[in-house]
Amino acid sequence: MTSETSPPADTDDVLAPVRDMVRQGAFVQAMAALDPILAETPRLGEALYIKAVCARYLGALDDALGWLDKLRAVEPEYGRAYQEEGHVRLAQRDPQKALVAYRRATQFNPTLAASWRRQAEILGHFGVHAEARQTALQAEWLESLPREVVAAMNHIHEGRLNKGETLVRAFLQRNPTHVEAMRVLADVGQRMNVLDEAAFLLDSALAFDPDHIRARFDYIQVLRRQQRYEAALAQAKILHAKDPENPAFQSHLAIESMHNNDFERAFALFDQVLERLPGDPATLTSRGHALKTFGRHEDAVESYRGAYRSEPGFGDAWFGLANLKTYRFTEDEEQLMLREEASDRLSYNARVQVCFSLGKAFEDRKDYAAAFRFYEKGNTLKRVLSRYSAAEMSAELAAQARVCTPDLFAKKAGMGHAAPDPIFILGLPRAGSTLLEQIIASHSQVDGTLELPNVLSLAHRLRRQHRDDDESAYPAVLHDLDAEQLESFGRKYIEDTAMFRQGAPFFIDKMPNNFRHIGLIKLMLPNAKIIDARRAPMDCCFSGFKQLFAEGQEFTYGLEQVGRYYHDYVHLMRHWHEVLPGQILHVQYEDVVADTEAQVHRILAYLGLPFEDACLAFHKTQRVVRTASSEQVRQPINTKGLEAWKPFEQWLDPLKAALGDVLEDYRR
Repeated sequence: MTSETSPPADTDDVLAPVRDMVRQGAFVQAMAALDPILAETPRLGEALYIKAVCARYLGALDDALGWLDKLRAVEPEYGRAYQEEGHVRLAQRDPQKALVAYRRATQFNPTLAASWRRQAEILGHFGVHAEARQTALQAEWLESLPREVVAAMNHIHEGRLNKGETLVRAFLQRNPTHVEAMRVLADVGQRMNVLDEAAFLLDSALAFDPDHIRARFDYIQVLRRQQRYEAALAQAKILHAKDPENPAFQSHLAIESMHNNDFERAFALFDQVLERLPGDPATLTSRGHALKTFGRHEDAVESYRGAYRSEPGFGDAWFGLANLKTYRFTEDEEQLMLREEASDRLSYNARVQVCFSLGKAFEDRKDYAAAFRFYEKGNTLKRVLSRYSAAEMSAELAAQARVCTPDLFAKKAGMGHAAPDPIFILGLPRAGSTLLEQIIASHSQVDGTLELPNVLSLAHRLRRQHRDDDESAYPAVLHDLDAEQLESFGRKYIEDTAMFRQGAPFFIDKMPNNFRHIGLIKLMLPNAKIIDARRAPMDCCFSGFKQLFAEGQEFTYGLEQVGRYYHDYVHLMRHWHEVLPGQILHVQYEDVVADTEAQVHRILAYLGLPFEDACLAFHKTQRVVRTASSEQVRQPINTKGLEAWKPFEQWLDPLKAALGDVLEDYRR
């Protein structure tokens, strides 16, 4: 999706004459030429960048830093902005600040060879020769790559995915076995969530070069995102076998062991890493995640605390504590987070994590004004990075309702794969879907799995394979799919999800965003059960606004955005209930809290399952839960989540306005 504040498509044409002036050394003229461009488009990042470059060459170093501040306010992860700051700091004879800037430049855009070179020079000057050599090797590696590949990488890291993809695909047509180019195209696939293509590319790359460490690291990451945990573990074992004493290989094997529920091995490997790298915050945090997933709450707390004690600005550790939900920060921890947040030491991502953590800390203390201030700041920082467009999402959901008519389902009756196995729990995040999954998965005939990406991946493939000149043909293509295709899609879904099951006749897929694709689901799996997990709008939306998600769910990072999304969700669900009468069960979170037993009987009746007492004692069920609600579903039902938004009401008018008619009328 494109950003609502994306630059105009003809940006390159507009700035081309200015770039020519810069190349000719006409910096004063270039600065003047940029003024009308920025007057019309003040958030045009590339124009702000050129302003900073010109100011530096003209010796106006403070002005250059000012333009860079404006640029980072628009594009906080623009690597060349930090590289340019490094150049300015060197001109100011401040190598320490220059080093920090160059490091951030390569963090956001690792293709910047000049930043790697400058780091090596500064580190060598400071006598840090081992690290200097490592950064110099990175620059040498980049300089050894074909220019087209580096250019494609640069486009990708600066958010121009289509340009990067076009460039690297053209290169691969001429050089079909070039492993680095395959990695670059796989990176595009990951960023566009076309994970099947990314996995195929990396598997092929490793067939050409089995010893390519970077490609294997990439492959592990893609397999993990596909939730193909056994396959990711196999790749991690290959790395570990090459060098069992390598801490990076040990860490990858530990993480993949955790995902495969081999916690004993994961903890042993984390301990081995910590013997070599005592106090390593990343390892301590990963270990905390494993302990949390395994249900060892107190041990997880100590591991997260060890991480922030080692590095107070390590945002993952702070948010790991906050994301336990049941954890309460101490006053000393609050003060430490406040000091870090007020400093310039934090990375952008760490600042986001600390802001969300401070929001929780102050909410627990009932200082709601301070809590909202930090929640709002964290969301604003996330929103700046987002390409989410509420208007485009509304159009996407409206297209589902427009295309998926009663005529479509009548025309496709009897098609699809007949398996009755899947139970889809869907809706919005923070709506109680994990609670419903825990209840239903406590039944002896049902396996709980994960938020499976399979339906979303299929929808992405249909978008890419069936494309009009102007926009995706999905969901319109649903009318063109024949019986053989629909049966194949359904069968492949059952086959591909088999790895997540433990042998029960039924299983749960609780990917919330599947509500967008109920038409596709019912066409390919007509006997699947669908449960709409719904929660009152103010509680649901504000809970989403307070949550920093691992990935996706970009609609939550603003009160208006999340309210509009909830509004569109309710209206689309009304459509699904109308065109698929009796095929979807609406379960209201508040009803489950008010009368759990009645709702459990109702849910099991819809699923065609006999009642079992274990479904009422769901909090005693021993299973791995990986969502943000993992701690909460290990407790009996309680009313803590009801009307938790009320203390914040004075700041929530934008949310109420965006919800519109569903603010009150949300149960149908």
